[in-house]
Amino acid sequence: MLNRRLIRIKVFKVLYAAEMSQEANLSACEKELQLSMSKTVDLYYFLLNICPALKRVAAERIEIGKNKFNPTESEMNASTRFVDNRFIALLESDERFCKLCEKKGFGWGEYDVFIKKLYASIIASDYYQEYIASEEDSFVADCRFISRIFQEELEDNQMLWDILEETSVYWVDDLGYVLNVIIRDLGQQSPRAGVPEHQIFLKDDDRTFAFDLLAASMAGYDKYLQVVRENVPNWDPERIVRIDACLVVMGMAEAVKFPSIPIKVTINEYVEISKFYSTPNSHTFVNGLLDVILKKMLASGEVVKQGRGLYNGEEN
Repeated sequence: MLNRRLIRIKVFKVLYAAEMSQEANLSACEKELQLSMSKTVDLYYFLLNICPALKRVAAERIEIGKNKFNPTESEMNASTRFVDNRFIALLESDERFCKLCEKKGFGWGEYDVFIKKLYASIIASDYYQEYIASEEDSFVADCRFISRIFQEELEDNQMLWDILEETSVYWVDDLGYVLNVIIRDLGQQSPRAGVPEHQIFLKDDDRTFAFDLLAASMAGYDKYLQVVRENVPNWDPERIVRIDACLVVMGMAEAVKFPSIPIKVTINEYVEISKFYSTPNSHTFVNGLLDVILKKMLASGEVVKQGRGLYNGEEN
């Protein structure tokens, strides 16, 4: 499930926390990394389980409308298209999904206020009205509608952010990535298939990449940090942003440890991460410093690249 970018971010957070606490124990850091990565998969199923919760609110609203003392014609003939959504029915009938959510406590019952506000936002939207009015009545149309909910309602939803932050310290930063995975899966979902069963890693060698990157970064941290200091002579070392230093150290460790990953890929990845986790100018600093250092390491033979080239290509 996790791509290489997200794996790097997870390793960075564990490494940075270890260095800040001065308790760089590899075994403890590996356990923390494993837990952090597994929580991304958990978030996927937690978010999917919003759908049955929304269905229950929709069914309750229809029932309340019909049972009014003097219901309107629209209340008596309210559309049940949301309640009858085929993708939600698939979720509810998937035994593995339901057991997983129950075992891990991925219910939304305690967040009733959030679910009701989310439902109110959905039914006030143009895409909901289009869905209700559309003559296309199919599993694909149902999946497309659910996909719009995940696209339009959740990424910038402050109430959801608060819930995720309260539930797990790992989840807030994973939200955008997991939403994209859900949207992608909805676009590929078959009515004859169950809920996608995601593993932590997309490829077998991604696990090796994650733990080898962590180990190499921790083992070489002091050595690589000294190289950083030597290459910024006009800077007070104490003024170097610690996040930037950590990212440059990881870039050096990756370049040495993984001969098949092009230098260009390594530099670009840590520059992109710095844009989200450091200062506004950090991406320029990380880019320039990594470029200078890795050129020197290539020239000295400390970094050796194989395959598709030194500064070109894409990651394997």
